[in-house]
Amino acid sequence: MAQFQRPTLCCCRKVLTVPSKSCEGGQGLGQCRLVDIASASNFHCFKLRHFHLDLRLNFAVKEITGWQVLELVALQPGVQTLVLDTHPSLLIHSIDCKVPGSTGAQDISPSLTYRVDPFTDYGSSLNISLPAYVIRPHRAFQITVRYTTTDGPAIWWLDAELTCGQTRPLVFTQGHSVCNRSFFPCFDTPAVKSTYTATVRVPEGVTVLMSASRSAYSKQDRVFQFSMEYPVPAYLVALVAGDLQHVDIGPRSRVWAEPCILTCAVSKLGGSVERWLNVAEDLFGPYVWGRYDIVFLPPSFPIVAMENPCLTFIISSILESREFLLIDVIHEIAHGWFGNAVTNATWEEMWLSEGLATYAQRRITTEAYGEAFTCLETVFRLDALHRQMRLLGDNNPVSKLQVKFEPGINPSSLMNLFTYEKGFCFVSYLSQLCGNVKRFDSFLRAYIEQFKFSSVVAQDLLDFFLGFFPELKESCVAQREGLEFERWLNGCGPPLCEPDLSAGGVLTGPVQSLCDLWASEPPDPEAIANFNLSSWNTFQTVLFLDRLLDRSPLSHDVMGQLSRCYSAQLDEMNAEVRIRWLQIVVRNSFYPDLPRIRGFLHKHTSRMYTVPLYEDLCSGVMKCFAAEVFYQTQARLHPNLRRTLQQILFQTSALPTPTGSVPSLQHPTASSPSPTPRDQLGPADPPTTGTIALRDVNVSA
Repeated sequence: MAQFQRPTLCCCRKVLTVPSKSCEGGQGLGQCRLVDIASASNFHCFKLRHFHLDLRLNFAVKEITGWQVLELVALQPGVQTLVLDTHPSLLIHSIDCKVPGSTGAQDISPSLTYRVDPFTDYGSSLNISLPAYVIRPHRAFQITVRYTTTDGPAIWWLDAELTCGQTRPLVFTQGHSVCNRSFFPCFDTPAVKSTYTATVRVPEGVTVLMSASRSAYSKQDRVFQFSMEYPVPAYLVALVAGDLQHVDIGPRSRVWAEPCILTCAVSKLGGSVERWLNVAEDLFGPYVWGRYDIVFLPPSFPIVAMENPCLTFIISSILESREFLLIDVIHEIAHGWFGNAVTNATWEEMWLSEGLATYAQRRITTEAYGEAFTCLETVFRLDALHRQMRLLGDNNPVSKLQVKFEPGINPSSLMNLFTYEKGFCFVSYLSQLCGNVKRFDSFLRAYIEQFKFSSVVAQDLLDFFLGFFPELKESCVAQREGLEFERWLNGCGPPLCEPDLSAGGVLTGPVQSLCDLWASEPPDPEAIANFNLSSWNTFQTVLFLDRLLDRSPLSHDVMGQLSRCYSAQLDEMNAEVRIRWLQIVVRNSFYPDLPRIRGFLHKHTSRMYTVPLYEDLCSGVMKCFAAEVFYQTQARLHPNLRRTLQQILFQTSALPTPTGSVPSLQHPTASSPSPTPRDQLGPADPPTTGTIALRDVNVSA
């Protein structure tokens, strides 16, 4: 999905390595480098016990105003400054301090001195001077920050025209990885967890949801109350507000969506969610979050899905594909154990969340749908991993499981296939060492129980693994030649080994046979006619198209045959299938199917479908066509996506001006305003280099 960005050096960059083991609430971490937070310099001096948000949403001016109360305990004497992460889009009005339960005047400081310093291009440092007479070791105190925030990277305001129903505006937040510092001042690191409550005031007719375990609503006051009774890191605090309705789909689950898509969403999920939760609980132990609700968001949602506790956010565009919807929801369910209950303490080890969640997802699908289906989906993803590996090269540091961030690197840039699939392969290898997948299930249950509601580093996982299986520790599996744990974590390149996927042969075999027929010279139309794509599931079809894409460029004759065989048939399939055929069309400059590309881009306005096609169009000979379609559709694109596409269109020569009146587009030069920073374009921003434009995977957070 994203490459490392070029480091941007900052005047106050801090890199902190905190010795010790797993942490609860941020105290005591393994050997991890906290390079992504301004608060790294002193967050270990405090324990964040709880925080409360009191917010008012103003859709007319696209502002959130209110205050935040942080309940803290000083852990060390002599601490004079509290440092929080914030963002230039968040305006601080005032900060005060008090000691709960105290009546003395000296225990209340009505206004504290503070300053906001630059930190990186994705955040700022809020330095609050603390009164010495209030801050005493192990005594609780409260900091109240009054602020206004607008359109920072965490907050996405959608005009009515950009929603599914196109009748009322909507706003949602997306905190992963380091965006929520623009939503509220915080220790914006997964190493710090706390409970929270929130009060949200909205105009009439607006429904508010948050990633909270309990909620209440006062219709008279138009006030929503939320409470998250389990500790979570800042990035998992999420909010959505708009014209939302719900239908219960199980004893602990409901689907939320705009009215126009609610029926479709419910019909696609049916009673499956409770079934998946039950399978997951059988494998990994109790689901600790109580509720598991899902809200479907408009196509402007910048990623596919996000595992916000109690309330998964998922893009409505995925409703077209049942199989992709199934995988995405199960992946987010798996995060209830891996990522949410037990969290990576640093973004440099994001695989502890994504690799384990991917392994858990595949254990669930194996139990629910059989080994063949799981192997097919895994083959599809590993194909994409190797495709990305070929493009990046074997020595690219992004392929490490333990990535060392350089100063200025946005942790969101780590959201790539290695985090998921190389991490999955390492977890699968650990499972193979046990000799029995059920034994490894038992280990994972014990791991969750041991580290629940805390944040961990890789050494915590591996030490617990070797302690759980002492016979493996005695046989020195961690140092097995060629498969050393250290090499898994810090070596560049593809996975050191991959799981046996031969059980998927019944589904992947026909795909490869058809690919081989199309690779023959010339293709045999009678043999090809024996394969009926309409009888395949989506993962078989996209695997076939991806492998055709790998063989590009194809001859014009072969493209003509492919179009005659499949174009009309693929038109009736879901967007996951169609985008791959259209990428084949673009990569091979097959002009007869250009109208299909135009129709697709007019219909689909989500980042997950538009960006890959525009990158392909602009890296080849179809840039003028891309510019024409962009001018026709830009009014229906979210401003952040519009800026991303402008960057893609402008990355080479200047745009031609189509016939007719069109809005002015400025090329970003030293004398013109630069585009919004990449971190403000969403955590799933793809790179704008044509060579990396492969739509490698439909990634959930």
